[in-house]
Amino acid sequence: MTAGTASRTLGFKRHLRAEISEGNGAYLFSEQGVIAMRGAHIASLAALLDGTHDLDDLLRSRPEGMAPEQVTGLLARLAEAGLVSLRAPEDQAADERSLAYWDACGIDSAAVAAREKPASVRLYAVGDDVDTTQVGRALSDAALDLAEDSRFADLSVVLCGDYLDPRLAEIDAEHRRTGKPWLLARPVGAQVWIGPFLQPGESACWHCLTSRLWGHRHAEACVQAVLGHAGPARRPVSAVPPLTAAAAHLIALETTKWLAGYRYRGQHCVWVLDTLDLQGRLHELRRRPQCPECGDPGLVAGQAARPVVLGAAVKVTSSGGGHRTLTAAQMLDRYRHLVSPVTGIIKEIQRDPNAPPFVNAYRSGLNVARGITGIAGLRAGLRGENGGKGATPIDAEVGALCEAAERFSGNYQGDELRIRGSLRSLGEEAVHPNTCMLFADRQYRERGEWNAEHATFQHVCERFDEDAEIDWTPVWSLTRRRRRLLPTGYLYYGTPPECGIRGVRADSNGCAAGSSLEDAILQGTLELIERDAVALWWYNRTPVPGVDLGAFGDPLLEEMTGHYADLGRDLWALDVTSDLGVPVMVALSRRTDGPTEQIMLGLGAHLDPRIALRRAVTELNQLLPAVVEDGPLFDDVDAARWARYATVANQPYLRPVAGTRARTIGDFEFVHRKDVRDDVEALGRTLSAHGMEMLVLDQTRPDVDLPVVKVVVPGLRHFWARFAPGRLFDVPVRLGRLAAPTPYERLNPFPLFL
Repeated sequence: MTAGTASRTLGFKRHLRAEISEGNGAYLFSEQGVIAMRGAHIASLAALLDGTHDLDDLLRSRPEGMAPEQVTGLLARLAEAGLVSLRAPEDQAADERSLAYWDACGIDSAAVAAREKPASVRLYAVGDDVDTTQVGRALSDAALDLAEDSRFADLSVVLCGDYLDPRLAEIDAEHRRTGKPWLLARPVGAQVWIGPFLQPGESACWHCLTSRLWGHRHAEACVQAVLGHAGPARRPVSAVPPLTAAAAHLIALETTKWLAGYRYRGQHCVWVLDTLDLQGRLHELRRRPQCPECGDPGLVAGQAARPVVLGAAVKVTSSGGGHRTLTAAQMLDRYRHLVSPVTGIIKEIQRDPNAPPFVNAYRSGLNVARGITGIAGLRAGLRGENGGKGATPIDAEVGALCEAAERFSGNYQGDELRIRGSLRSLGEEAVHPNTCMLFADRQYRERGEWNAEHATFQHVCERFDEDAEIDWTPVWSLTRRRRRLLPTGYLYYGTPPECGIRGVRADSNGCAAGSSLEDAILQGTLELIERDAVALWWYNRTPVPGVDLGAFGDPLLEEMTGHYADLGRDLWALDVTSDLGVPVMVALSRRTDGPTEQIMLGLGAHLDPRIALRRAVTELNQLLPAVVEDGPLFDDVDAARWARYATVANQPYLRPVAGTRARTIGDFEFVHRKDVRDDVEALGRTLSAHGMEMLVLDQTRPDVDLPVVKVVVPGLRHFWARFAPGRLFDVPVRLGRLAAPTPYERLNPFPLFL
């Protein structure tokens, strides 16, 4: 309080009503509840804070005999708490309720009331179905001037029938040229949309918004393309007078608050009001740093051009599904904004409705890694959706979020770094894609017949043309600290034909999201090792040791045996660890009370054998909805064939090898390290010792900011049917599982369908 404020009076803010209780203190009542103020002298001072006394009056009054410094000290504390404010003489002529509202907002109500001239608004309408009459009247009722030229307006309000209307691009460009903010709103329809306020240079732009909106209108985009239409589809307009009037005044309210200087998180959101049930929800819009219109479109390419450098990544949790640098709760808190049917990259995350009660399985939208586009891509089935599993619901929810973010980030978006050339012209930097895909010559020769009989996952592409000019993207060798090149069409889903996709096929093998870049690399590498080990066992059909589920001291595993028995199913596990020494487990289950056994399997790999086994069982749990009673059937032709035919009698390699003790925790070597970086480097040394190179592509999208990588280790096998010479035939012999390599004709005729 200064001498310059002497002409103004002090009082509790107008949205607060004070009541004094002698001997007990003072109480302030508001819409938010009651505030109790206790302590010496507070009741006496509170009685004087009625807006009729200035500071000099209060100091002269000396309530309860307080010294001046005590009065000013207590007033300062009340002001700091946002409970008192100064009132100007001119406030007497203002509407008391308006002043109370601005006080509740934390805005200087006196400044709002004393504004020399009304703020001005430029009102636009985009689309024939939008009428500005109601909104214009509401803005005028709010004492705002309507300007004819946006250059002389404090704010523009833009009304439209669809936020994807391409005519909004011109308005967005105009406001970015002038630096003027604007509010976007849709006042028609059963769902009213208001916001966000778009501030050039500070917030997201309209193009950032449309990038998100189109992501959730995939079906509409496909149908529009089929019909030969551009832009969003036209829809009937629904409205009734009360809805139109309410929307107009809500838009005017948001405009008034903005112009008064009130700022809150919701102004960076799209607020959707469903007028059918009066449910409202805020959908946060964040700026896309790589946006071609308001950001730097070279960010993703620049990221790929730089070496991948591992940093310190201390583990904060070693429970659940792995060793992580953030807990599941921290991950959900940091990336929850990515889940929204309006502004997120993920429409929603929900528990799998077909999962048994004991299963923690969540779904998070269409799996773009399936490589299905157009209307056919709208159908989802087994592995048709992104999913997450875990020991707890939050682990499964975060898993579903991360898998959706991983698939989104790995989808081609057009700003990737691409280098044009042929395999022969690029020299030793270029990696032949079949050293990673590993199709056999015979598979290429017989691809037509094979592809006709098997599911999409098992598709054999045509032979790669080493002289064809195609696009390549850099990957970084953590093993040899050098740049390598792989075809862009192998590294990203949905790469367009003009980039050169003949002879290559993108898949999710080695793709992973994590709580840090190091975590993502670890998970991607473990997935490669897991699938390699499973392929060695599966296609050679070699019996391997069983795993004692009760010997790992994990209550979750012990509970699962009982839960599966209640479903009429057996549960057991195998140790398929390969020559790389990283524990890899397969959990299996078969039906015991039906005409078919419907054998399922889940996979898990981790440096910690406990976590490897838990991962295998929780993945098995995730697949239960595909086979439990009334659940969806397998939509994959290979999976359906397996479910109808396979039994443990005709597939004996599914049972533990006879005469061998079941594995326990003591049979596995495990070195606990405090930093994830150390685990990654240890795996790199292991792979290098076996003559293999670890390649990493950082696929993290700046607008998502959740670390995503694709790890590639040429030579490691995929668990899909890839039969080129190499580890698939050689390692089982070195491990002593076979006396000689399995002939091609005797490989497992059932492709692994996971």
